[in-house]
Amino acid sequence: MPKTNFKAIISKIIVFYSVFYVVMKLIAILFDDVWVLPNLILALPFLLFAIIGGLLIKKESFSWIFVITGVLVISAIRYYEAEWVVALHEYFT
Repeated sequence: MPKTNFKAIISKIIVFYSVFYVVMKLIAILFDDVWVLPNLILALPFLLFAIIGGLLIKKESFSWIFVITGVLVISAIRYYEAEWVVALHEYFT
């Protein structure tokens, strides 16, 4: 039975999701009428996960810390995203 490397699989999912999220935010900013600054701020952690994860994939060294942090941060941002966008918009205006 082949050994499955769950760290690698979940890390790649985090990287692909992060890239997808950043691209979708940029498309929304460019082509929709969304608030620019709050959406860019919320996209920064995803950009960071995409960069770090890309480096991990390139080196083929995966970490449980990256996986756990990625899952927790992505889940928290997605859960509170609507509230945080409004709060950030009100803060910067």
